[in-house]
Amino acid sequence: MSYFAAAVVRDDSGWTAAEVSLRGATDIDEVADRLRDVDQEADVSLLFVEADDAYLVILRLDEGEDLRVFGSDSAYAEESRLGQLLVGDLKTSVTGLDGDDEPRPVASGDEESEQPAVDPEADPVGDADLLANLGISAQKLLTLCGTEGMLPADVTSEICEVLGCAEEVEELREV
Repeated sequence: MSYFAAAVVRDDSGWTAAEVSLRGATDIDEVADRLRDVDQEADVSLLFVEADDAYLVILRLDEGEDLRVFGSDSAYAEESRLGQLLVGDLKTSVTGLDGDDEPRPVASGDEESEQPAVDPEADPVGDADLLANLGISAQKLLTLCGTEGMLPADVTSEICEVLGCAEEVEELREV
């Protein structure tokens, strides 16, 4: 199974991005250590792991602490060793939704915009609210991940566009 892992870290000077190798990682704590190693002083560190155009995992550290993880589909844990490592311990469905667990259409102005069908087969796990204070609500993240035709790279690009680090991540893809 192939993957792309991009870290984006924010400090006082803004966002920077770096590709991260997960080869040989033995547990989620080691993956978190590799994310910390990108910038020990970062206020916010995010790791986007895209696998086989099917799965997305996002890890977040605030000031190097309090690891939070979101996975677009729990099936990733059954598909690969890396998937098991990243989302295998996430037993519960998504958290961070207020009231219900169903993603809602994203509002555009006063009207709801038409959204493509959300994938009913996907079983997102972990903390869907991990990007809320950065401008991506749990509902928006779930809608992006579940929209038919959206690849993990597309979701990462959309998120990074909101964060203001899309160019940095795209440069990593071109290498």
